[in-house]
Amino acid sequence: MNELLASVIIAIVQGLTEWLPVSSSGHLVVVEKLLNYQGSLMFDVALHFGTLMAVFVYFGSDIVDIIRDLLMGRFRSENGKLGIYVVIATIPAAIVGFFLKDIFEQVFNSLLITAFGFAITGVFLFIAGTSRKGGSLKAGNSFMIGVAQIFSLFPGISRSGATIGSGYLFGLDEKKAIKFSFLMSIPIILGANILTIGWQTLPSELIWATLVSFLVGLGAIHLLYGKLIASRKNLKWFASYALVLAVVIFGWLLLF
Repeated sequence: MNELLASVIIAIVQGLTEWLPVSSSGHLVVVEKLLNYQGSLMFDVALHFGTLMAVFVYFGSDIVDIIRDLLMGRFRSENGKLGIYVVIATIPAAIVGFFLKDIFEQVFNSLLITAFGFAITGVFLFIAGTSRKGGSLKAGNSFMIGVAQIFSLFPGISRSGATIGSGYLFGLDEKKAIKFSFLMSIPIILGANILTIGWQTLPSELIWATLVSFLVGLGAIHLLYGKLIASRKNLKWFASYALVLAVVIFGWLLLF
């Protein structure tokens, strides 16, 4: 396949699956294997930067309100507490990701690990979809949602699935769980990109990749936030998809 076409497909896949609870990392492993495509490190960063910008645009006013209240010392306001909870939720994955970075990089391209990851995602989403509402976001469950985010460092385990599902298990309603999941993605994705390339600037020839993943990612956030997870029971469809994908990959590995 033409290299440009392959890279466009991968950019679309990244933008779509970064925010749906089906694991973008797992899909990138599978799609890159199918297309026999190996993107550069800067290409991967450009894709993640695009999806990160989608969060900034979609939740821009919320982010501004959070930063304003934190800077003004309004730690007891709703936005102030939300900002603190995001920081708390970031700590577990930031520490584990920093010290075990080499281990996660070694398993990233493994189809076997990816298949197990999809299976775990599917089972977890089924469980989360049966949870009940009635809880509120606090420091303790924010930290535990952050712990759940650690597992998404393995390919196939969805970051949004792990964090949204954990929010559901703690009783958060759909909107609050999804919003918190997306907001807590900002420091972890930004930190991962900085850890990967430092403070280098993205090459201008990769702006298109950032733009594609941004536009598709923005659409995916809108669909998920406003349509697809209007009820937590809808998680069963994503769970079924993840489990089917896991079975397909296991079958592929056994046959070939």
